[in-house]
Amino acid sequence: MRFKAPFLLISLVLLLVPSMAPGAVEMRPVPAAPIIGAKSYFVVDGNTGYELSSLEPDKRLAPASLTKLMTAFTIFTALAEKQIALDDQVTVSEKAWRTPGSRTFIELGTRVTVQDLLLGMIVQSGNDASVALAEHVAGTESVFAEVMNQYAAKLGMHSSHFENVTGLPGEQHYSTARDLATLARAIINEFPEYYKWYSVKEFEYNNISQSNRNALLWRDSTVDGMKTGHTDDAGYCLIASAKRDGMRIISVVLGTASAKARIDGSQALINYGFRFFETKLLYKAGEPVTNARIWKAANEFTPLGLPEDLYITVPRGSYDAVESVLNIPAILVGPIAEGQPLAELKVSLNGTDLVSEPLRALNDNPSGTFWQRTRDGVKLWFE
Repeated sequence: MRFKAPFLLISLVLLLVPSMAPGAVEMRPVPAAPIIGAKSYFVVDGNTGYELSSLEPDKRLAPASLTKLMTAFTIFTALAEKQIALDDQVTVSEKAWRTPGSRTFIELGTRVTVQDLLLGMIVQSGNDASVALAEHVAGTESVFAEVMNQYAAKLGMHSSHFENVTGLPGEQHYSTARDLATLARAIINEFPEYYKWYSVKEFEYNNISQSNRNALLWRDSTVDGMKTGHTDDAGYCLIASAKRDGMRIISVVLGTASAKARIDGSQALINYGFRFFETKLLYKAGEPVTNARIWKAANEFTPLGLPEDLYITVPRGSYDAVESVLNIPAILVGPIAEGQPLAELKVSLNGTDLVSEPLRALNDNPSGTFWQRTRDGVKLWFE
């Protein structure tokens, strides 16, 4: 008699393009990214988080008004949790009114909606609007900055610290290109209803119309956000995001010498990413990837799949060489609960791991009848 212990695995190889053998695909060379005049940059796929190119991405630098993305994320979270509402009326304090730097020109003592303050901060980069929002949510700017740092830590932005909501210089106010890319991805993916405001080209408040400083919104129709920044210490900075043929790229450029340099550099990096890489949807959420044999359960098989769409990013032209391997325990015994992890999906390209995700049961599979359990118990002795 033979009995396979439950920890033994069965590995199944799934060729995504059955007609092609992985070793038969000729890989196209990927050239080095263009050289731009920046202190640091980071280019990433917006869906997968795959790094396309970087230059000192973990170097701590002053983020200037890119800080307002962290301010916005915190405000968006407060909106999602219904702590505040877009139509809330915010009374402008003297501190907000006197905040130096770029302005929305809100007036002392007036009442402004949260939505108008958000548009003032996002489109016009208004420091006054940013402080007014912070005070509305947390009482003071300093308390709000503490909340920003808590959210930054949860996002994994471990090389960032924020002292204020505007990006005005501070000794302990810094971030990195990698962290800011993480933040940008979070805003795009978690708050699409608010991300659309980053493509607004012009906003008028108090009879004063101001244009979005992100010139890529005019130059490249595929660019739909995000934010510029500038101080003497930070230089000229830009986070830009573009979407072409379903693929989204996020570029973070820090510390260039001019507004033109940050635009030209960001455009070059975005074009490079789209030209030499591609992102593919591998498996859709909720669709079966495979069926697992379940012993002593009401149903002989349970479909396994993923709770979210699974994308991969690879060098352009290499998708045919991508390989999926399923590692499934030799014996799975019911009952099985929907969402229960039962197997592992590993995706690789020419021997290099790209992603590893647990495969979960797509539905419940309760215990079988007494007869089913007894029958399967006998069969297992001979497996």
